[in-house]
Amino acid sequence: MIATGIEGRAVRKRRAAKKLFERIWRFRFMYALLLPGLAYFVVYKYFPMFGLVVAFQDYSAFRGFWRSEWVGLDNFRLIFEGADLPRIVFNTLYLNSMQLALAFPAGILLALLLNEVRHEFFKRTVQTLVYLPHFVSWIVVVGLVFTLLRSDGIVNSVLQLLHLPTINFLTSDAWFMPLIVLENIWKESGWSSILFLAAIAGINPNLYEAAEMDGARRWQKIWHITLPCIRGTIVILLILQLGNILNTGIEQIYLMVNSLTKDVGTTLDLYVFEKGIISADYSFATAFGLFKSLVGLVLILAANRLAKRFGEDGVF
Repeated sequence: MIATGIEGRAVRKRRAAKKLFERIWRFRFMYALLLPGLAYFVVYKYFPMFGLVVAFQDYSAFRGFWRSEWVGLDNFRLIFEGADLPRIVFNTLYLNSMQLALAFPAGILLALLLNEVRHEFFKRTVQTLVYLPHFVSWIVVVGLVFTLLRSDGIVNSVLQLLHLPTINFLTSDAWFMPLIVLENIWKESGWSSILFLAAIAGINPNLYEAAEMDGARRWQKIWHITLPCIRGTIVILLILQLGNILNTGIEQIYLMVNSLTKDVGTTLDLYVFEKGIISADYSFATAFGLFKSLVGLVLILAANRLAKRFGEDGVF
């Protein structure tokens, strides 16, 4: 009887495998569309994970992975022994907190405003204009900012014409982070609004018609129908954003920071870039990157669990 039971399970497994293969073969062209995306993740996300071994070595490019000295957790201890680490962590958290408080809601607000536009041609024109900055490189964006805000730039020239004091935007500690946030809002708000517009498009129109019959105005429909219906999308994107709270990107910060703003402009990504690339301390930079990833994973899991506790679906 035991042998019969084992044979029965084996037969069921073979049948299930055959059905799975037949299903894959039937929809083979649709599955083929997944290959470029899978190849991207395998080549650029999963394959480089083998290099994490560097975080536990005193890595030397001349000795390679196999002959470099194994140092265990020494590189991770160096992370917490750095005298500048508290200031750098504060800069990173403060900047990302400003991004969450200002840049993240900007995409939601823009989507709500675009959804209220009734003139189709005007709506599509505005959508195109606000999407375009996403495709502009940070070099171009920072170049425009420099042209506008340098000491002899357009903004200070206008201030001089108005007999107002000029402002050192690019060398002021107080202006550095607001400029970073404003640049992100201008560049990415239009692109981030796409997901919210898609969520709004899925709302049942009958809800709006019922609200109009009850005498609801536009603001009331937004507050009581639109926002509650897209709350799940907002929560999911917020959870994903929290996972990147230690990531500020390198291009924008590297282009904007200078010797006068380095104290407030040095974030974790810039610090790792300077240690890993400029100073060639690959082991420390890898350990720091792994530490950031683990912190981001913990934040995502915590935010996802908190979202589920409040009745939302979460990411998984």
